[in-house]
Amino acid sequence: MKPIDLIHMIAPRAGSEHEALHGFRLISDPIQHRRFNTGLYKMAELHHARQVKGSGGGVLITGPAGAGKTVLVSSYASRFQRESTLGSTKIPVLVVTVPSSPTAKSLGEAILIALGYPKAYRGSGPQKTVLIHELFERCGVELLILDEFHHLFYAPTITHFRDVTDWLKNLISLTNIAVVACGLPEAQSVVDANEQLARRFSARFALSPFDGATTEDFTEFRGILKLLQEYLPVPFETPIYEANMARRMLIASHGLMDYVRKILEGAISVAANLGLKEVDLDVLAAGFRDRVWREVPDRLNPFHPESYLRSLDRSGEVFYLHTRHDPVGSALARRISLNAVKVAK
Repeated sequence: MKPIDLIHMIAPRAGSEHEALHGFRLISDPIQHRRFNTGLYKMAELHHARQVKGSGGGVLITGPAGAGKTVLVSSYASRFQRESTLGSTKIPVLVVTVPSSPTAKSLGEAILIALGYPKAYRGSGPQKTVLIHELFERCGVELLILDEFHHLFYAPTITHFRDVTDWLKNLISLTNIAVVACGLPEAQSVVDANEQLARRFSARFALSPFDGATTEDFTEFRGILKLLQEYLPVPFETPIYEANMARRMLIASHGLMDYVRKILEGAISVAANLGLKEVDLDVLAAGFRDRVWREVPDRLNPFHPESYLRSLDRSGEVFYLHTRHDPVGSALARRISLNAVKVAK
C-alpha cells in the first residue's frame, strides 16, 4: 500500500459535497462506558455525603492524557448548573483549572475567577482565603473540582510547592467542602507529599485506558466504537467496531478515547480532501499519520495491511511517555532535591 501523501492533497472545490467535511469534529455525548460511570459514581457519592453530613471529603482521579478525565468531571459538573437570581448566585459544583506552575496566590486567583469575582487579582494570600471562604458560603458551593491537579507538581520551587499544598490543605479544612482532584499520575505524588492532603484524598480512582487484555474490556471498546460510528458522516469500507478493525483502533489509540476521536477526524478530513465517498484502511492510515504520529514507519502504522500490530510504547514511539516506568514518587523526590539546591543558591 502506498501511503496517501497528505502534503500534496488537493482541497475540494468550493461548493462540493465534501466541502462541509473540512475541519470535521466528532462531537457526541459522553460515552457512558464502565470506567466513565464508575468515575461519575465516585464523585456523586462524595457530593452526596457532603450534602447529607455537611462535612467534606476528597477523591483523587488520575489517568494518562487523553483518557477522558476532563470530559468526566465536566459531565458531572454540567448536571449542577449555577443559578443566578436577584442579589445571589448558587454554585453547587465549582470547576477550577489549576494554573500551570502554580503558587498559592495564582491558585487562589483561579478559584476567585471561577466564582466570577471581578477583583480576583487584588489582596494578599490570607485575604483571598477569607474571601473564598465567604464566597463559598454565599454561593452554596458543595463540591470543588480541581482539574489539571498535576500542575501542582510543577510549582516553580520546592518552597512554592510546600506553600501551595499547605494553602490548599488549610482552605479545604476552613471551608469544609468536598473536593475532587483530577489530573495526570503526577497528581498522586502531590497528594502523598502532604500527609494531611493524603488523608483527605484517601479515596482514589484511576481512569485507565482500554487495554483489550480481557474479553470484557475488548467487547466494551467495540461497543463504544459502534456508538461513535453513528456520528461519522462518511461510510467506512469495514465498520470500525468489526473485531480486526477494532484491534487496529485499540493499538492506534493506545486505548485512549481522545486518540480514537483524532484518528476518526483525521480519516474524515483525508476523505474530504481526496473527494472519497468511503473510508478504507489506506485513509485511516493517513488519518493516523496526520493526527497521531506523523513520522510513523509503515509497518508500525496499525492501519497498514502489513503492520506488526503491536503496542506503540517503545522508546521513540508515540505512546512511550504514556507507559514509561519512572516511579512518580522518586521523580518528585529528585525534583525536591534539585529545587532545594536552587533555593539554597
